[in-house]
Amino acid sequence: MGRLFGTDGIRGIVNAELTCELALNVGRATAIVLTEGKIDRPKIIIGKDTRLSSDMLESALIAGLCSIGADVLMLGVVPTPAVAFLVKKYKADAGIMISASHNPYEFNGIKIFSSDGYKLPDDVEEEIEEIILDEKVEMNYPQGKDIGKVHYAENAVIDYVEHIKNTLNVDLKGIRVAFDCSNGAASRTAKRLFEDLGAECYMLFDDPNGTNINDDCGSTHMNSLVEYVKSHKLDVGIAFDGDADRCLAVDENGNIIDGDFIMAICAKDLKARGKLKKDTVVGTIMTNMGFNNFCNENDLKFVSTKVGDRYVLEDMLREDYNFGGEQSGHVIFLDYTTTGDGQLTAAQLLSIIKSKKEKLSNLAKVMKRYPQVMVNVKINSDSKILFYTDEEIKKKISYVKDQLGNAGRILVRVSGTEPLIRVMLEGEDYNKITSLADEVASLIKQRLC
Repeated sequence: MGRLFGTDGIRGIVNAELTCELALNVGRATAIVLTEGKIDRPKIIIGKDTRLSSDMLESALIAGLCSIGADVLMLGVVPTPAVAFLVKKYKADAGIMISASHNPYEFNGIKIFSSDGYKLPDDVEEEIEEIILDEKVEMNYPQGKDIGKVHYAENAVIDYVEHIKNTLNVDLKGIRVAFDCSNGAASRTAKRLFEDLGAECYMLFDDPNGTNINDDCGSTHMNSLVEYVKSHKLDVGIAFDGDADRCLAVDENGNIIDGDFIMAICAKDLKARGKLKKDTVVGTIMTNMGFNNFCNENDLKFVSTKVGDRYVLEDMLREDYNFGGEQSGHVIFLDYTTTGDGQLTAAQLLSIIKSKKEKLSNLAKVMKRYPQVMVNVKINSDSKILFYTDEEIKKKISYVKDQLGNAGRILVRVSGTEPLIRVMLEGEDYNKITSLADEVASLIKQRLC
């Protein structure tokens, strides 16, 4: 991770870590770096989620971009993957998304896509950081008619929805689905998309007010969706996060179907149709051990990367794979998109349910999940550095590995998007791994907090 950019762009509490001044300078630096030597008048598209601060940061970014002579096309409220798709469709030089994904509304973030729809590589992010933090480039401000102009994209939502519809060859008639839009970006798109596809839609948490995004709803708070699916006897529930780049599902019995299960169901279908390149799925070190077993049982290869959909994507591009994702619900169908897309993933999953005429609970039997426990320890930035050198914590982790043997695993890591250290244990004995996870988390609190 860099000085400004984490694993998923720039993120922080608005008017604390993420200020208007920073957004202004990000706009300027982005225009300089992504268009240097290529074009006299760059075109940048900007999308945003529904947070109270998104309008403010959008205005600051636009001011920065226009002050360097870049033209801006405003998309309005759209999902992050819409920006990744539309930057190519609209032939823009870069795309910016204002969102903090699954975080509370006090947070916001800035994600940047290059003209090909991919998130920026580390070296480009570092170049932007150097311009902002080290003032390595002297700013040249155009005047008069050379100042950037602002335009509005009237059909952004329609163009994105049509793109997803075109990835399916079946309709979704007869499927009764509840959609939890997390009071976020999917509130603009999900109902239009899935009603157009023929599903009987029940919309939850699709009335954003600026402060209710991810508030006890969405893919990180599934209880309301679970109860709604069960009480209304629906076929499926789908939950998005704030910027709709990921989704999780609920089967007809109220069981949560996480990203690992979704990947298993989709991977098996892709292979059966001859659409899975090299019979390989790319996941992360957080992918459940049960997914490895699923791959072995179905003659699939599993490739593991660091946590973060950007690392999954990097490996997919490097090795020419076309399918991968994360347990959290970031799933990448590289034949259709350049990033995780919750609504695309939901459409693909629902199309499998329709074409196979199977209940989601039956499809999910393709994989057996090992019990997994996650404990989050809140820390500050100094503690993040100390974590890597603390010998007592290292000894404790080594002790837990010995206790688990081949029947489980431990993963302790610093979050790339939040001020947390995440302690994850996986194994056959739930009580045992819960006790061990609590021991490790307690020691981290004692040593670092």
